[in-house]
Amino acid sequence: MVSRLPWGLDRVVPATFLGFALINSCTFAIDLILLTALHGWWGMPLPIAVTVAYACAFGLAYLGNRTLNFRSHAAVGPQLTVYVIVVVINYLAFILGVSSLLSAIGVEYHLARITAGACEAVYMYCAMRWVVFRR
Repeated sequence: MVSRLPWGLDRVVPATFLGFALINSCTFAIDLILLTALHGWWGMPLPIAVTVAYACAFGLAYLGNRTLNFRSHAAVGPQLTVYVIVVVINYLAFILGVSSLLSAIGVEYHLARITAGACEAVYMYCAMRWVVFRR
């Protein structure tokens, strides 16, 4: 798909970036759907709802990126340990930190989560490409 990008972007955009964007867009949608169900419909406290939705989405993201995008054949145990560390840092800094801060200052919780998601996307792609699934 990268070869079909316009304006010479095929020479600058790595295939793993496009794969990451597709996989993580789907898992982010799942995250938002779960967040809406848990917090919006069932009244679960926001930090707990964010945590449960996030854990489900990032489990799916790991599987999708490992098999479909980065096509890793490394041992799962050590790789999953590194991934969990990366995810915990991401969770504390962006998911709870940014989304809770924005929500506390009055930003609607979906918009707060989407903003935190933009920050997390940059961090997670870099971490997955150069740390978790490094060759």
